[in-house]
Formats: sequence, structure tokens, C-alpha cells
Amino acid sequence: AGLASAPVRMRCPFRHGHRQPRAFLVRPSRGTFLQGYDGHSDLHVGITNSKGVVYNYDQEGVHRAASGWEQCICIPLVQPDMAELLQQWDELLEEFSLEEAWLPHRYEEQQHNCYTFALAFINRVRQGRGQEALSKAQFTERFLIPHTREASRYLTLHQELEHSDFYIVPLPEQEQ
Repeated sequence: AGLASAPVRMRCPFRHGHRQPRAFLVRPSRGTFLQGYDGHSDLHVGITNSKGVVYNYDQEGVHRAASGWEQCICIPLVQPDMAELLQQWDELLEEFSLEEAWLPHRYEEQQHNCYTFALAFINRVRQGRGQEALSKAQFTERFLIPHTREASRYLTLHQELEHSDFYIVPLPEQEQ
């Protein structure tokens, strides 16, 4: 009842990917989540190094992007208490990205793509730490779905508000 007279704060689920070290990132292949994403378009994924450079794989091979991932779903991959992994991350990611499996001619849209690249790296790290590898379904269910559900709810509300008599203002922490 008092909504028209009081501002409502809602945390935006999207982060500046280049400011998220050692993370799994998801963004639309074209545009951004808040500008033009329809919920059905292709998504692209990547892994950040310690400096926020995004390693991602497509039909042209592995890219190291310092821009273009400013609005992403971010899933942190390394806990602060994993000191050894924190120090080795960049070297492991760079070595992994140079492997023959990630040459451009090996790309296949359905079976050997950006998600395959990112999950294979995550599993390499997990196995190096004595943990079991995750299937695409396991990783998606455990780690990705909770973040995408939150993003979906936010996008639905954002789109409804854009077409109503409401004004959306990014909060200072969301601009970072």
C-alpha cells in the first residue's frame, strides 16, 4: 500500500566480472542482462584470473578479455582459506588455456564449448585438490541454478518496472 510513497531497495544479482577474481562468470553472448536479454538468448561463460582477466573459449579459441564482462552472474570459485590455490590460480589457468583441447578447430557448439572449457578447468583444480570431478548437470544444479534463479526473478521485476510508472536508480555499490 505504501509502495508508491517509499523507495524499495533490491540487490542487483549482476557484478562487474573484471572485479571478481577467481570466479565463474555468465553473461549474454550479445548485449547485457539489463539491456535486451530476453531469457532465451545464448549465454557465454568464462573464468577470471586473480586480476579479473576473463578466460573464455569460443570458435576462435581461448580469449583473455580485460573488458566486456561488466555485467555478469558471478560464482566465486576459491575460498580465502585456500592459500596455495590462491597463489597457483593464474599459472594453472594459463597452462590449461594453452592445451591442445582448446584450439579453435576443436570448438563444437553443443559438446565442446565455453561451458566445457570452464567446467574442465574447475574439475582439473578439484581433482588436483583430491576432490571428485563434477558433471555439467551437477555443477549446474549445485552452483549455477541458485544464481540464475535469483537473476531471473530480478530480470522479471526489472522488466515489469521498466514498463510501469517507476524509476529505477542503480545504487552506488551496484555501479562498481
